[in-house]
Amino acid sequence: MLLAVVIDATDGALARTARVKDHIPWFDGALLDNIVDYTTYVLVPVYFIYRAELLPPQDGWWLAPLPLLASAYGFCQKEAKTSDHFFQGFPSYWNVVAFYCYAFKTPPWISGFAIIALSISVFVPIRYLYPSRSPTQRSLVNTLGMLWAVLLAIILHQLPEPSHILLIASLLFPAYYTALSLWLEWHRAVD
Repeated sequence: MLLAVVIDATDGALARTARVKDHIPWFDGALLDNIVDYTTYVLVPVYFIYRAELLPPQDGWWLAPLPLLASAYGFCQKEAKTSDHFFQGFPSYWNVVAFYCYAFKTPPWISGFAIIALSISVFVPIRYLYPSRSPTQRSLVNTLGMLWAVLLAIILHQLPEPSHILLIASLLFPAYYTALSLWLEWHRAVD
């Protein structure tokens, strides 16, 4: 899942550099990107959440389809990625949710609550930064994102018993990303 994020963070820039639209104008790279993103950000992580038994054991089975359905709806919205480079609604970062639930050994009821809350937030029209194409603080966002990826790679190497200090430290980037997105959204609503 980490490798998928690295590829996703660079594939668009590589396609623009290679001028794929000029060389293969009939090919819709954005459509392919959505198919790959749904698979790697939604389908695989939700399967992992289910198979790793991160949901409540007795009645948690019904939670697994929620992100699949919510994200299918989210990906099919015309403004899922806005023209000014934001995601509309929770951007289906289920791979991040799966990673943290697994690494922190989150109790199943907390994982279940997160699944419900984040599935609902797909429908809430709050805009989140599109990190690799951020219209504001792009260099800072991408630099922090790369540092976060390195930290996650270290934590992955330490699994199944990662450093709790590194895990807590790794939450700084998702917190920053969310806070910046909400701050920008608030300023957009006020203006």
